[in-house]
Amino acid sequence: MSKSVNLASSVFRTDIFSNKCSIVTGGSKGIGKAIAIELASLGSKVVIASRNSKEIQESAESIKSITGNEHIYGIECDIRKEESVKNLVKSSIDKLGGINFLVNNAGGQFPCPVENMTIKGWKAVIENNLHGPFIMCKEVFDSYMKENGGSIVNILAEFKRGFPLMAHTGAARSGMDNLTKTLSMEWASYGIRVNAVIPGTIVHKSMIKHYGEKFTSVLDILRKKIPVQRYGTCEEVSGAVCFLLSDAASFMTGGSIIVDGGQTLITPTSLFNVPEHSKLPAFQWLNNVKSKI
Repeated sequence: MSKSVNLASSVFRTDIFSNKCSIVTGGSKGIGKAIAIELASLGSKVVIASRNSKEIQESAESIKSITGNEHIYGIECDIRKEESVKNLVKSSIDKLGGINFLVNNAGGQFPCPVENMTIKGWKAVIENNLHGPFIMCKEVFDSYMKENGGSIVNILAEFKRGFPLMAHTGAARSGMDNLTKTLSMEWASYGIRVNAVIPGTIVHKSMIKHYGEKFTSVLDILRKKIPVQRYGTCEEVSGAVCFLLSDAASFMTGGSIIVDGGQTLITPTSLFNVPEHSKLPAFQWLNNVKSKI
């Protein structure tokens, strides 16, 4: 990897993952792409997976260009389908030589009150956010990590106070939280750590495109409920993921890191309002990569 063309930056040592191989699902945009970029900039070989074949190939080339890391591969995969996952894992081992890290980032949901939710819609979100990540964990375990160890990070969402208008994803993410804890115990003796990252309000281009104008209209309301008084960035989530994958977190398993600017501390009955301020900006190292995702 040529460091002279590396346009990405990280707070971590540049070669920390130089002997590692990673899979990032949902790696073609948003949080997933930010994670893949940071892993690649830190030396890891990376496979990014997505259902959109054209998009995933374009993203792989983009990550190569941003990081200068040539060992980036895009593989089409529908995580809801076992055979598709088996193909992804086999192809990844063939291309990378192994799988040290798995980041279960792929998922999807749509706002809908339960009274209007169809069984089809419910199943679609459960399959994306619970069933698919389970298949990924199981296949990576069976094919590589059972014999070689590794580290898994699941991207969840805040669900502990319920998830109005998103009951399907709340149920799925709650299930993934329990699966994270269960696997951390069952697989510890195989040398596998399993943790989670829980992002708060992270704003990026693909998210705005997905949810549309109705979502953007409430963003300022959400911002005022965050003690940090701003939205989070994809790179701030990727930093937490890279920490959990690294040896710095070698005594962490079955845990989760909340990356939300303190948002979950503000309850509907809270009498305290955080004054308007701009004292907690994003780290400056993000500036190198922000515009390229």
